[in-house]
Amino acid sequence: MAFPLLSRLLIATSLLLAPAAAARDATVYAAASLKTALDEVLKAYKEQSGNNASAAYAASSALAKQIEAGAPADIFISADQDWMDYLAKAGLIQDASRVTFLGNQLVIVVERSKARRLTVDGNLDLDALLGDKRLAVGDVNAVPAGRYAKAALTKLGLWDKVANRLAPAENVRAALALVARGEVAAGIVYATDARVEPGVAIVGVFPADSHPAIEYPVALVKGADATAADPLLAFILSEEGRRHFVNQGFTVLKK
Repeated sequence: MAFPLLSRLLIATSLLLAPAAAARDATVYAAASLKTALDEVLKAYKEQSGNNASAAYAASSALAKQIEAGAPADIFISADQDWMDYLAKAGLIQDASRVTFLGNQLVIVVERSKARRLTVDGNLDLDALLGDKRLAVGDVNAVPAGRYAKAALTKLGLWDKVANRLAPAENVRAALALVARGEVAAGIVYATDARVEPGVAIVGVFPADSHPAIEYPVALVKGADATAADPLLAFILSEEGRRHFVNQGFTVLKK
């Protein structure tokens, strides 16, 4: 009989003090926007527990499909609820372990040398912003950041003006890189991504009500080794673990 989530996490927390040999390495499949913060979390986890853990980063859509195909993930962290729902409906996550724990903001970025503050509303002059270049976004049909971007542009009445001027990217970090290299005029990314790239600047923030709430759910994958995965999930959700995400600009949600 499975332990309730709370009991399992309490047990898992105690396992943080157990010898490293007690657990194999756990693997986290995480949205690309989490890389900087989660790398810090895994480093702290290693220092405190002695246990190694690794992470694979990509668009949530790509990771969910990989898990569906049998990739050896123990924990999945999605940048939206839809791709976690996708795996839940397929019976590929442990439903009782699912927690929505982080939030983010959607912003417009440009090369830092070209920064000028914009008001992001229905009057935003996209022609002036883009000139003869394109707008970098995550793939609007699959990547959460791209979906949020399309929803926001649509809500503000701007989608038709820019739909044929997009530079789709495989994930949000790839969209950020296009802006930093000057290959596009601007990009729509998460606020946390902009913080880690010195070559770009945030010039506008989308109104929170212009798109679905940006939420990051985490869950254990079906078949995960509890000895390895439970202590790591407990650490990610702990005050110490969440502190690293807050330091990178994420908001902590209490869901």
